[in-house]
Amino acid sequence: MADATLDATVGHVDPNDTSSLQTMELTVNGQTHTLTLEPNVVLLDALRERLNLTGAKKGCDHGQCGACTVLIDGRAMNSCLLLAALAEGQEITTIEGLADEDGTLHPIQQAFLEHDAYQCGYCTAGQMMMATSILNDKDIAKDPASIKEAMSGNICRCGAYKNILDAVQSAHRTIEGA
Repeated sequence: MADATLDATVGHVDPNDTSSLQTMELTVNGQTHTLTLEPNVVLLDALRERLNLTGAKKGCDHGQCGACTVLIDGRAMNSCLLLAALAEGQEITTIEGLADEDGTLHPIQQAFLEHDAYQCGYCTAGQMMMATSILNDKDIAKDPASIKEAMSGNICRCGAYKNILDAVQSAHRTIEGA
């Protein structure tokens, strides 16, 4: 019986206890936001629940599907695994910040449209963010095998992989001016 009582209280958080809250500044899509969060809040939850940036999706919540991929200083990261506090002082880019301010789509966004590189759309933001990171590395972006390897952490349950690869290669050609 004592174990059942213990289990019921494990993890209980007093909603009135603010002693563990941290104030931090996160720079997301070029704008600085001051947030007061619990120290264990992951970046994905801060983006979705506090900043209403819902493009990054909570898929597996274990860093295995890539639906939550964002860019941290230009590098792809699973936002479900990164504590929000650890992203302080770095530039965070979400799918909402990928297009130009005037609404012009990023080359990867345009290529996804042109190559029908999405099906249900759940993984699309994460796929595009990973692809954007890849496009920043010219050695990976020019080789289809390297693109496939780099994209392997982003799962598309609908199976649009061929179209996604075509979109990444097309965006690379656009960026390179070929």
